[in-house]
Amino acid sequence: MADTTEDLSMPLGQNSAPRRRLRFPFTLPQAAGFLLGSILVVFLGFVFFNHDPLGGEPVARVVIRHTPVSDEKSAATRPASQQPDSAAVATRSATGQKTITIIDGSSGSRQDVVVAGPDSDAADARSEAAATGIHQRLLEKSRYGMIPVVAADGLKAFKAYAMGTEADRAKAATMPVVAIVVSGLGIGTTKTIDAIMKLPSAVTLAFTPYSSDPGKLVEQARAQHHEVLLQLPMEPHDYPDNDPGPQTLLTTLGTDQNIDRLRWQLSRFQGYVGLTNFMGARFVTAVAAMQPIIREAAKRGLGYLDDGTAPTSVAGQLAKGQAMPFIKADLTIDAVPTSVEIDKTLARLEELAKGRGTAVGMTSALPVSIDRVGAWIKGLESRGVMLVPLTTAMLKSKSN
Repeated sequence: MADTTEDLSMPLGQNSAPRRRLRFPFTLPQAAGFLLGSILVVFLGFVFFNHDPLGGEPVARVVIRHTPVSDEKSAATRPASQQPDSAAVATRSATGQKTITIIDGSSGSRQDVVVAGPDSDAADARSEAAATGIHQRLLEKSRYGMIPVVAADGLKAFKAYAMGTEADRAKAATMPVVAIVVSGLGIGTTKTIDAIMKLPSAVTLAFTPYSSDPGKLVEQARAQHHEVLLQLPMEPHDYPDNDPGPQTLLTTLGTDQNIDRLRWQLSRFQGYVGLTNFMGARFVTAVAAMQPIIREAAKRGLGYLDDGTAPTSVAGQLAKGQAMPFIKADLTIDAVPTSVEIDKTLARLEELAKGRGTAVGMTSALPVSIDRVGAWIKGLESRGVMLVPLTTAMLKSKSN
């Protein structure tokens, strides 16, 4: 009876026992966000923790089984039906190269692959050095690469890479001579090539160590019979506002640090007869800093050219103490880079040579400088002055 009464008193349209709705602990947008977040986490984990240097590119794996030398012939001539899935037969040539024959076990097809071994790499290095005229006995390995050294028989880079002949030196002893040095090369390929190709071979070329591949440019210069110098970046008075570049030799560094930097510079290319400063007005006046550099350069069979921009440079007296070939530049030809001023400076250089017997001028590779120097050289010998490589001027200056 009680149940009937409750049913009669309940509002119309409602059941006696209301249904319970199924409820989830999260909403649909929350579920979608969780799913996307999980995918993102998995992706980032794959990117950061999966070591794949090829960036997911297709990779083919080939298993090469070592075959003893005694079995090479039988493996190479075995019928295809008796071959394994794949086989590799390796043979070594006299130069150290390996020829690997890969044999497909199912089809019997073969493919020869030549792999250079360590012996062939050394042979390539030797042949390259011979082609460029670099003497291996004048090189010593450092932690940066090969650097100059005096050979066991006493041969030095200063003599080995000098471009003047004995006939040229004999002629130079009888008349006034001028040496022209073009500096700052290697930075700017176009102007470097212009200096190499447009100027006579007796012009000496000085390269900085900063080119991405200075060896190739130096090789071109030497192929055109130019003597080559290495320019050493050295501390100027206004350093670091005026910075010669990385590995600059500094008065604030210890001897070991500067020698280490010097050896980096020496390793950048080979075939140079000597060194010259790149900037360095402060460094070349400091005996304590400069002396170890000159001593190291002399020990390695090199000459030294002072660019003449620091009146109180100690390079000359230090080089004399090491019995090292040395000369100082007299004039900077394009200090004022106009045609008129360059021509005036060249005329002064010519007069210096006639008055003293030897004169040295330095110039940059600006187009106007190359043009005016080239024009001046054409009539130089007819005016009684001989253009010579720097080593010839150094030897004549020393004999005088």
